[in-house]
Amino acid sequence: MKGLFVTFEGGDGAGKSSILKIICEELRSQGLSVLETREPGGIHIAERIRQVILDKTHTSMDGRTEALLYAAARRQHLVEKVIPALNEGKVVLCDRFIDSSLAYQGHARGLGMEEVYRINKFAIEDRMPDVTLFFNIEPSKGLQRIASNEEREKNRLDLEELDFHEKVYEAYLQLLQQYPERMRSIDADQPMNRVKEAAMTALQPFLSNH
Repeated sequence: MKGLFVTFEGGDGAGKSSILKIICEELRSQGLSVLETREPGGIHIAERIRQVILDKTHTSMDGRTEALLYAAARRQHLVEKVIPALNEGKVVLCDRFIDSSLAYQGHARGLGMEEVYRINKFAIEDRMPDVTLFFNIEPSKGLQRIASNEEREKNRLDLEELDFHEKVYEAYLQLLQQYPERMRSIDADQPMNRVKEAAMTALQPFLSNH
């Protein structure tokens, strides 16, 4: 039985991590076998790489180094955790995947989305998501959410200026145009129950074919 690979994308403060947990619970209540995971991380090696990438003291990290570290973590996570789960027929809900690298390193860091795509194509081969939910919120509003949430993990990317996050947002809008067959935009600037409803509606056609 073929699994379903669902990725959750969005700028910082979009709420994608919170909604992923809610969607996970909803799908499990429907009797589906669901794996919840994240990038970078999800397994021991990738979590160690995550610590290096997001360490707030690593402000001197070169953009290409950052992109390569993300790709390395992605590769190990994919082969060790995601692909085995998909082969077992599970629904995999992953917090971030390749689109994050295209947006953050490719566009916002100025490395070029095509360049970063080539790095990641080597890492993932042909394993793209079946569906990607983009949680759409203006960057300034997302950053306001982060500032008001004392429990949220603060990392090196949170030190970036608003201009950086606006470039990330701009890149996601480009990706929505580029990949309309798999990417769905979800209005994240509304109450969580409405976001959940919109996300479930977007997922339903893909779940029906699962």
